[in-house]
Amino acid sequence: MNAQPFSHPVRTGSLPGKRAFAFDLAPGAEERAAVAKALGLLDLPALRFAGELRPVGRKDLELEARLVADAVQPCSVTLAPVPAHVEETVARRYLDDWAEPEGDEVEMPEDDTAEPLPDMIDLGVVAMEALALALPLYPRAEGVDLGEAVFGPPGAAPLRDEDLRPFSGLAALKDKLAKPEGEG
Repeated sequence: MNAQPFSHPVRTGSLPGKRAFAFDLAPGAEERAAVAKALGLLDLPALRFAGELRPVGRKDLELEARLVADAVQPCSVTLAPVPAHVEETVARRYLDDWAEPEGDEVEMPEDDTAEPLPDMIDLGVVAMEALALALPLYPRAEGVDLGEAVFGPPGAAPLRDEDLRPFSGLAALKDKLAKPEGEG
């Protein structure tokens, strides 16, 4: 049993040799609800992932697809529902001769679409990953502001954001130092 809420596995060995494999995935309400839960969404009214896997060279594959989704996220400040519309182009290159970088420190590759060629590509997982990356990290409901942080122990005057500006006193110090001695 697959633990993924939205799964559409494709065995890379069973793909047609020199032709593209087209797909058009639109999960039903139950699968969308499971994806929404997995991604921490309030709702996922629409999700569609369509494109093709095509051979490149002798053994490599290229995925090019379009992700379209309507999602409802909780506001990062108030938890109120915040709708989001996503339209993303998804590109992946699966390379047969992939070599894992070795060493303690590794530079990020310029091509972040390249991955090792697996025996199976789960198009549902690719769609969920693309959706998670495309959604706003900190959605805010319209008109919502973060507000001001106020800190302090009970009975003491609270510290406000305005009081904690580290360079706020420099202007006064500069003016004081600029005045000739004897003035002031």
